[in-house]
Amino acid sequence: MKKSLLTAALVAGFAATAAQAETSVTLYGIVDGGINYQQFKGTTAAGNSFKSNYTGFASGVNSGSRWGLKGSEDLGDGLKAVFQLESGFDLGTGESSQNVSGNETRLFGRQATVGLQSDVWGLIELGRQTNIASKYFAGVASPFGTDFGQANIGSAFSAAGSMRYDNMVMYQTPKFSGFQFGLGYSFNANGSGTPDNAQGQRQDQRAWTTGLRYANGPLAAALTYDQLKNSENGLANQSGVTAKAWALAVSYDFEVAKVYAGGGQTRNGWFSGNSSLIGADYVDTYDTGLTPFGSRSFNQDLKVNSYTLGVSAPIGANSMIMANWMMADPSNEGARNWGTDKQNVYSIGYTYNLSKRTNFYALGSYANGVNFQDDLKATQVVAGIRHRF
Repeated sequence: MKKSLLTAALVAGFAATAAQAETSVTLYGIVDGGINYQQFKGTTAAGNSFKSNYTGFASGVNSGSRWGLKGSEDLGDGLKAVFQLESGFDLGTGESSQNVSGNETRLFGRQATVGLQSDVWGLIELGRQTNIASKYFAGVASPFGTDFGQANIGSAFSAAGSMRYDNMVMYQTPKFSGFQFGLGYSFNANGSGTPDNAQGQRQDQRAWTTGLRYANGPLAAALTYDQLKNSENGLANQSGVTAKAWALAVSYDFEVAKVYAGGGQTRNGWFSGNSSLIGADYVDTYDTGLTPFGSRSFNQDLKVNSYTLGVSAPIGANSMIMANWMMADPSNEGARNWGTDKQNVYSIGYTYNLSKRTNFYALGSYANGVNFQDDLKATQVVAGIRHRF
């Protein structure tokens, strides 16, 4: 009898402990591949016309291919410990994505965070993750969000195109009547932290990201701000320069169609370049004399005004058509001769759900004034399949 009571007590105690410290871990991912056609044409620095065509495999157009682990532990009283580890990869080669520099790669380049989540106080996360503009602004400003190659919202709003910061501490409130606020600070936006040099100059790139969003019924809106300060011993005259970007977007779902609109401004640099729009290999191969702006590029004299308009509409129960226009308008030439032409991107896309987890997609996109260069045009046509697990 005593043994039975002892056994029952132990079982009850174990069950109570397990219930109090309930944990869950989920393996998930996206596999996305297709066929891609791209063309770049324009004029070299010597004044010669050129045309570059490419047809080949495409990875991660609808969504970046990835796999990840996420989980939580119930700590009681509405508090949870949470983590997320997410690794991006190229489906065509199996290589990891999100390089640091050169040949270095991150194992969990898309996200690597740990934190605490409360039903009352919100969520705090520590580690590498996307900034507030990519979380709040992108999905409200365009039907293509941070995906779909040239159509990526980052083509015009450089701080919103899946901009990721290392060494980030981010806090987001719970949603109150549709409102949510977020604030993040990065001790070094790209790579491990580095002590000040012998001259006492800071060698890290520090970043702030913040924003407010609203979603209630058919209406959604977002206001974001990002600030990225170059190291004090950076290249040439760009040491200590602070790039700044603000953006405002609104969308409304009329059920038969959803409309999107947004505007903003970027000063003193460019946060994240869109690799689908133009790449360094293309510039080197054709000796164009052009300087494509990439991620974390600083330019003390640059100011760019950005605009976007878009629409999406369901076609039956399983398909959707999307269209969007974006423009990035440099109001001055800047210090690095990037050019003064307006960059316009016109895109149309289509998705069809084959099941709850698998869909077919197609995209057509045309851009002129690419990288603010006169007479530089880019065209992309791609079709593929995405599967989520």
